[in-house]
Amino acid sequence: QVQLVESGGGLVQAGGSLRLSCAASGRTFGNYVMGWFRQAPGKEREFVAACDRRGTSTSYADSVKGRFTISRDNVKNTVYLQMNSLKPEDTAIYYCAAKVGLQITSAGYDYWGQGTQVAVSS
Repeated sequence: QVQLVESGGGLVQAGGSLRLSCAASGRTFGNYVMGWFRQAPGKEREFVAACDRRGTSTSYADSVKGRFTISRDNVKNTVYLQMNSLKPEDTAIYYCAAKVGLQITSAGYDYWGQGTQVAVSS
């Protein structure tokens, strides 16, 4: 059981950067694999990135490799998504997600935040 609250979204020009934050409730944050997903208007939700419980192993969608970085701070109960070299196709609502487990995956997440809007203009 965990509650997730995203922040940091906004409007940015192509080529710019944003850092999203996801604050989690409770003291069991370190037990969860954390992920980021996004959903553009009229499209299905897609996996973006995930990290293991310590943040030492990560996984990224091919579309964001080399541009996005996921990290976490288990003392602050926060997971981050640093987004660089943003493109208009990155425009979407970004969701933070958590799951109980050991393996970083692109599916099977149990808890979700409310989402934060990212808009990239050309």
